[in-house]
Amino acid sequence: MSDTAYARTARTTPTRYRERATWEREEIHAVLDSTWICHLGFVVDGAPVVLPTIFARVGDRLYVHGSTGSRPLRAAGADEGMPVCVTVTLVDGLVLTKSAFNHSVNFRSVVAHGTAHQVTDPEELAVALDALVDQAVPGRSADVRAANAKELAATAVVRLVLDEVSAKTRDDGANDDEADRGLPHWSGVVPMRTAYGTPVPHPDSTAALPGYLAELG
Repeated sequence: MSDTAYARTARTTPTRYRERATWEREEIHAVLDSTWICHLGFVVDGAPVVLPTIFARVGDRLYVHGSTGSRPLRAAGADEGMPVCVTVTLVDGLVLTKSAFNHSVNFRSVVAHGTAHQVTDPEELAVALDALVDQAVPGRSADVRAANAKELAATAVVRLVLDEVSAKTRDDGANDDEADRGLPHWSGVVPMRTAYGTPVPHPDSTAALPGYLAELG
């Protein structure tokens, strides 16, 4: 691993469209910092399991949220940890061509492999929980009641150190076959983005709308 890039491995090197891959830390972190939903993959009793959950990045660590009663969290609590694969995907556009075969998607994605461990140190757990809240809503962790002992006992977080990781991106137009270019069908890109609506307060809420929520849109 260099100062600017993660090391390439067989698991982080795509077999197709290798030119779309990058191991640059800045680009990988940019994708991870643009969302807060991931998919956590692991194996239980010889069978693959993939769970959607929330995550946060703090430096070269990914913190993944879960319940103390869940299987991956129990497995990650063992001394040897739990082998996992974490994936993150952002869809930026539908790529529509004159043929169904050449349709595609513009996207940004990250795949990280490694061994996850449950966070047990109270100070690190506090950092991780704040980061999980702020990953979804920046500034929110400082504007809520802190978790009490009962809530902390029911919450678990696993840590995955970013080491074996890469990003892959498609940011291109519609690539029609030469023979299809004269066909009377529309081709091009339909951009996609996530948009926030106007916050709707709870009927019992008397607090003014915080600035960090007003700025989400």
